[in-house]
Amino acid sequence: MWKGPSMPCNEALRVQAYFDGELDATAAMAVEQHLKGCVECARLYTDLNATRKLVRESAVYHRADDDLRQSITEMLDREGGQPAKSRRWYAGDRRFLSGLTSGVGATALAAVMVFFLAAPPAPNLLVADVTNAHLRSLMSDHLIDVVSTDHHTVKPWFAGHTDVSPPVTNFDKQGFTLVGGRADYVDGHRAAVVVYRHGLHVINVFTWAANGEKLPNDVTRDGYHIVFWQSGDLVFCAVSDTGEGELAGLVRLIKETKA
Repeated sequence: MWKGPSMPCNEALRVQAYFDGELDATAAMAVEQHLKGCVECARLYTDLNATRKLVRESAVYHRADDDLRQSITEMLDREGGQPAKSRRWYAGDRRFLSGLTSGVGATALAAVMVFFLAAPPAPNLLVADVTNAHLRSLMSDHLIDVVSTDHHTVKPWFAGHTDVSPPVTNFDKQGFTLVGGRADYVDGHRAAVVVYRHGLHVINVFTWAANGEKLPNDVTRDGYHIVFWQSGDLVFCAVSDTGEGELAGLVRLIKETKA
């Protein structure tokens, strides 16, 4: 007997919100648990990751030239009746303008431009992803999968649980105590996470396989410092609310360590 197409899971919208980094730590952890048991939502999450990767690698952009930018600025000045204030133009603004040069009235175009010039740039998705992963790790029983201060115990554990083998060293003498490691997911990658403590602060050091993606600049978000770097075919990201200088010190130590 034909049963017709299956109904989408009621959690599909929350999975999409999780993918976009819009959930708090508690809700994100609930979605992660749901993904382990729901085939439909797991497939949806995989499709979303595949689509994002395809857009990043294959999307075609057309950059608007400086003459177009100047003409739009002058048009905005005429619409407002006064000289325009100094504006900062992003590459994304110029690409967007190239699609607005035909069939749009001056007033409508001016309104669209005011919106885009006033709006802040969108947060980087990778920054949002590692921030959410760090926050999830601070929840109870979610920080460490293998508990040990011995790198001989932590490093071999990653071999059977993640796709990469990161450098693992206990920098206890320098103030950074190795407490263990875990497996996590970042930007669609199965990442290895080495966990340190510096005083009362937790430091997560994520490692995943490089895929040619341009890494974001170092940033501070919601009180957490985030540092990205690449070494060979591995990408690293250290996240913590410890001081910037302290985090930079741990990053330096890791960079000096052989995998």
